[in-house]
Amino acid sequence: MSDISHEEDHTGPIKTPKQLLMTVFFAFVAPIFIIIALVAFVTSGNKPAAGTVNAEKAIAARIQKIGMVEIRDANRERKSGEEVFKAQCTTCHTAGVAGAPKFGDAAAWGVRIATGLDALVNSALKGKGAMGAQSGGDFDDLEITRAVVYMANAGGGKFEAPAAPAPAGAASEAATTAAPAAAASETAKQ
Repeated sequence: MSDISHEEDHTGPIKTPKQLLMTVFFAFVAPIFIIIALVAFVTSGNKPAAGTVNAEKAIAARIQKIGMVEIRDANRERKSGEEVFKAQCTTCHTAGVAGAPKFGDAAAWGVRIATGLDALVNSALKGKGAMGAQSGGDFDDLEITRAVVYMANAGGGKFEAPAAPAPAGAASEAATTAAPAAAASETAKQ
């Protein structure tokens, strides 16, 4: 009798194969369902459905025209060559990045100055090597030309900075006042 009682002390709560099968099943399945439930809870936050966020903005971006027109004040004061250099050119031309001639380096600028102002301006406006085209950017072609003259003159060039053209209104006013004055001088001669 002592052997039987001693054996019962070492047995666990699982006494039949059916109990063992149920225990193994729930030991593996229950944690999986708990993990799935936790993941579903965490990911089911209050999120909008796919495609509904900024739908109007996305549609506008898809049907947007390729070219954009930006209207700027045509009568604004034009920037000097130094101002354009500091705003647009100094990043590459001060350090000589990607083969750009350094500002004030006569040796680097000498070969370029020999090609003439038109070639320098053409390279700046259309781009050359690693330098992208500057035409059509924040500055107009006159301001870019002034910056080219400023940099070339600092490197030993003797170019004259271009003057701003007369406003369109001033040219038409000069023509209209010149015509009556010419007519008056013709009548005075007769």
